[in-house]
Amino acid sequence: MSNVLSNKTVLPAGGGAFELPSLSVGIFLNDQPTHRFAHGSTLATHTPLTKSQGWILPAGSDGVCEYDEDLELVLVSLEDSILAEFGLDRGFGFRAIVGDIDPLLLNLSLTASTALGGGTLYRETLQRALAAQVVETLMPTPDWQVGIEDERLRRVLDYIHSNLAEDLSLSEMADIAAMSVTRFAKTFKTVLGQSPLQYVIAARLDLASVLLKTSKHSVAEIAWKVGYQDVSRFGQHFKRKFGTTPAAFRAG
Repeated sequence: MSNVLSNKTVLPAGGGAFELPSLSVGIFLNDQPTHRFAHGSTLATHTPLTKSQGWILPAGSDGVCEYDEDLELVLVSLEDSILAEFGLDRGFGFRAIVGDIDPLLLNLSLTASTALGGGTLYRETLQRALAAQVVETLMPTPDWQVGIEDERLRRVLDYIHSNLAEDLSLSEMADIAAMSVTRFAKTFKTVLGQSPLQYVIAARLDLASVLLKTSKHSVAEIAWKVGYQDVSRFGQHFKRKFGTTPAAFRAG
């Protein structure tokens, strides 16, 4: 396959140093109770893996993989170009995933290893499904995007949640959605069930509730961090949504 290389192979006992130029998924097909592993280091540690477990490693990875029995392995390598189609750039950093593999990614990887003889359309469809699932595993869809099919609104929601402390405007959101202000406001309410203003207020208050429970910031600091310049107004909105004041919410 172009852009995706998937091989099912048997490696002799021993192993050793490895280098992986592309983002790679390794699926073990037999138990390896004495498996030893290191990523970005030569100091391998005991990391037992069982059949259907494995690892996901970023492009440019090196390290050590050692095993005392022959290793049956499916190795899937994904080139930067196809991952970029799904929003994952080569510069995206993530910690090596070692152990359990997402079930759908597991099934797609095993299927890809037997698809070399399939037609072009089948192979290209499979490789994109595999790349999409890798990206979903590494970059899960934010809760606020679940169920939102319109890519324009997904961009707006990303913008809102990334800029809750800022003075957000309807015109900026409409520009991001490439719509007129009137059409954007109508579309947003139809899909989300509330106006952009109502949505922003709810998102700010939800974030504030998390910060109250998980940080030591003062109520005033939290109000500012979620976009409220007026602490009194923040308190009023918070009490309307949660039925109690921010201070009482934190204490409770």
